Amino acid sequence: MTRDTDRDKPRAGTGQSREDRLKSALKSNMARRKAQARARSRAGDATGDGAAPGSRDTPPRQQG
Repeated sequence: MTRDTDRDKPRAGTGQSREDRLKSALKSNMARRKAQARARSRAGDATGDGAAPGSRDTPPRQQG
């Protein structure tokens, strides 16, 4: 059996492009999350009741 040692070595020049890809992906992810948060905030404001999203789905707690 022969060993493929080229597979274990990092490729020259891929580090910077990987960093760029990760940076770009993070930036777009953050932009998408901000847009989602703004949309949720606007949807919550439209109801006018001041309740948090999803709070109507939970039954009231029973004391006892």
